Amino acid sequence: QVQLVESGGGLVQAGGSLRLSCAPSGRTVSTYAMGWFRQAPGKEREFVGYIRWSGGGTYYADSVKGRFTISRDNAKNTVYLQMNSLKPEDTAVYYCAASYRYDSYYYTKTGGYGSWGQGTQVTVSS
Repeated sequence: QVQLVESGGGLVQAGGSLRLSCAPSGRTVSTYAMGWFRQAPGKEREFVGYIRWSGGGTYYADSVKGRFTISRDNAKNTVYLQMNSLKPEDTAVYYCAASYRYDSYYYTKTGGYGSWGQGTQVTVSS
């Protein structure tokens, strides 16, 4: 398993942007995909998007499609979540996660990920 550390959260006004980073450490040989999830108060953890570590293919939830972009830097061993046109509904704790499964069926589900970061708070004000 890998250890994950998120950074880049903060307070922004509606329409603004934030870029979150996730830096894995430890062995990443068995990591096939990195996912982003979020959890708002009183709600279950929600899928945001994922990127395949090898190849870089991405997939996003409908709620963020066209506004959020996931990218990776293999040399820096880091993944990013670029969030644009932020809305108050985006307010949540954002988590990155590492999946050790090959089948993308599991990438949209919390159960498909074996390692999780500590989360970083994103607050969007109106």
